[in-house]
Amino acid sequence: MTYQRILMVKSHSMGVGDVLRSSAAWRVLKDKWPQAELHLVFLSKHAGYPTEDFIRQHHLLTSATFITIREGTPAHPDAKRVPLNKIKAQTTALSQKIQPDLVIDFEASGIRTSLVTRWIANSVDAKSVGISQFLGRGLFYDLSAPSVKDYARAQGLHLPMDYTERDFVVLAALGLHRNSTPIELQVSKDARAYADKLQKQLAPGKRVIGLNIGCGTADALPKRPPIAQVVSAIHAMAKQAGSFVCLLAGAPFEKPINQAFIEAYGKPTDAVELIDCAGETSLSELSGLISLCDVFISSDSGPYHMSVALGKPTIAWFMYAEPSSYHHNDWCKCLIKPSNDQLTQAMHELLENKLRK
Repeated sequence: MTYQRILMVKSHSMGVGDVLRSSAAWRVLKDKWPQAELHLVFLSKHAGYPTEDFIRQHHLLTSATFITIREGTPAHPDAKRVPLNKIKAQTTALSQKIQPDLVIDFEASGIRTSLVTRWIANSVDAKSVGISQFLGRGLFYDLSAPSVKDYARAQGLHLPMDYTERDFVVLAALGLHRNSTPIELQVSKDARAYADKLQKQLAPGKRVIGLNIGCGTADALPKRPPIAQVVSAIHAMAKQAGSFVCLLAGAPFEKPINQAFIEAYGKPTDAVELIDCAGETSLSELSGLISLCDVFISSDSGPYHMSVALGKPTIAWFMYAEPSSYHHNDWCKCLIKPSNDQLTQAMHELLENKLRK
C-alpha cells in the first residue's frame, strides 16, 4: 500500500524535546513512503507555545497544525476545556484541506485523540491506525497496534521506554520499526543567519563549547546542576582542552541563571571567553548557535534534544537517573551527577570521535 498524505495525531506535552523526539518516527515514515507528505496535528493544552513555530519549520513535515483543547494561556492551567464539538469542527475542516489517505494516532492513552482520528478518517474515507491500549480502543481504528506493554515485551524493552521509542508502538501496526533511527533536525535559514552573525564574534580557530544550564522554570529546578559545580567543571575542562569560547544558551527568563554563572566564574584566568546568548535566539535560531559548537553541554532540557538531533557532540548533564530521556547515539554522553573527571573525559572522547569522522 502506498500513501500520499499522512496525517499524524499527537497530544500530551509541547516541550521542545518531547515533540522533536517524534522526528525519528517521521524519518521512518518518510523512508518507507518517500513521496508522502507528512502533516502533524497536535492537540495542545494552550495556544502560544514557542515550540509551535519551531516544529512548523521541521524539514520532514509538510505542515504542522496546533489545536488548543483548553481556553486561555499556559499561565492558566485550570482553564476550561474547549468543547469537543468545536475540536471536531476544527479537525474535520483540517482533514478536508489536507485530504489524508492515512491517519495515525500516536497516543497510547486517553480517548480524545481516538475520537479525532476517527472523525478525520470518516470525513475523507482515510485508513486509520492506533494503539489498542485498553479493551475497546481498537474499535476506533482500521488497524491496531498492540498495547505499550505488549510492544515492549515483543521488542525486549524495559518500561518505561524512552520517549523516542514510544512513537514506534503504533507504527508496528504498519510493519515499521525504529531500527536505531535517531531523531533529526536541520539548521534553518534564519538559524544559519544567526550563526553567521554570532561567528563574527568568535576568534578564528578557537574551540567552541556550548553550555545550556537551563531548567529555568519552577517545575524543572531539580534538573538544573548547581552553579558552583558547573563553574568547577568548566575550569576543569579548560585545564584539559586549553582556551575556548563558552557560548551560554538559554531562554530570556534563564538569563539570570547565566549571569549567576558568570559572576561565580569570576574573571577568567584560564583563557575561557564567556559569551551570554540567553534571550537572543528563537528556538529555531538556537539550532544555529548549537551548530557552531564543537561540544554542547546541557541539562535535561529542550536544547539537549536539539543538539542530539543536529548530530552535534553532546554531553547531557542529569541530576538523577531518567532512562526514558536518554539518547543512545555515538555523539551523545548521558551523565548522572558527573564529576569533573567524568565530564572532561566525555568531552575528550566526543572530540576524538569527531576528529575520526
